[in-house]
Amino acid sequence: MANPEHLTAADVQLMQSLAQHVTATRPDLVNSDAAFGELAWNWGKGHIGGGANWRRRLWFSGGDLVAWGWAHLPHRVRRNDGSVKDVTGAYLAYQVHPDHAGLVDEVIDWYDATAAGMERTVLPSAADGFALKRWAAHGYVTDPASLGDTGSWIQVNERDLTDVAQPALPAGFRFRTADEAGPEAAVQAHVDAWTPSTYTAESYQGVRGTAAYRGDLHILVEAPDGTMASSTIMWLDDANETAEFEPVGTHPDYRRRGLGRAMLLHGMRLARAAGAAHMTVACLGAPGHPQARGLYYSAGFRAFTRDAPLIKPGDVD
Repeated sequence: MANPEHLTAADVQLMQSLAQHVTATRPDLVNSDAAFGELAWNWGKGHIGGGANWRRRLWFSGGDLVAWGWAHLPHRVRRNDGSVKDVTGAYLAYQVHPDHAGLVDEVIDWYDATAAGMERTVLPSAADGFALKRWAAHGYVTDPASLGDTGSWIQVNERDLTDVAQPALPAGFRFRTADEAGPEAAVQAHVDAWTPSTYTAESYQGVRGTAAYRGDLHILVEAPDGTMASSTIMWLDDANETAEFEPVGTHPDYRRRGLGRAMLLHGMRLARAAGAAHMTVACLGAPGHPQARGLYYSAGFRAFTRDAPLIKPGDVD
């Protein structure tokens, strides 16, 4: 039976535990929105403003979470520049343990019931052949928006941390942590990099409240005038000795100065000192979106896996 309750912080921790289990055996099956760090980031920044539009269901076996679905229903987004965006379709983030692959049909049935009549999108892993067949059997097809050189699909990149180059910042710039710089600077750094943005002090409070967040692994680059020119958060999965960058951003006035690459290298050295041996970061993967991919490749990352965006049309009036 579908559970209409909203997603809680305790739910997210269970979902992160499943992400850790899948990462340990089949990391290529971790959906782009189901990674250990991505779950904390998305819930933390969005649960205050958008949580009322979320629905979730959890599936257990022997007391362990083995599958979950997180449906984002239609809503209105208000951004810091005063603009609004109406999201008219539904989106599903989900994960199924490979040992319980058959549960994907229950996830699909729950999603179709929860978002009945709406346009529905979902991002299974392109490596999950079984799930792709089941989504197709339920009427889901490749999302046209994902096609072509500017398609909107996500690529996950990876590298090991055995040989991380020494970062070099331009004169006058320095690395800071969010613990050192404070909440106001951390929020402004993100808003400047991603404007127009929905991110607020309350969003950051939610991020900081997640069990996985560490202020010493939230890195910023401070410019000579005090502007926080770049920022990223690293999410450390101790169980798998891996860490994830999410998000990564640079103020438009400070791009193309090598700040992003230096920040990534500095972050990876900190992550290694914290116990990580492996690092991941996601980006748009289509050829027409080279900027982030080029940055990550310059820091030693290479493509690992990608998602396969699917869509099911809503009812026609």
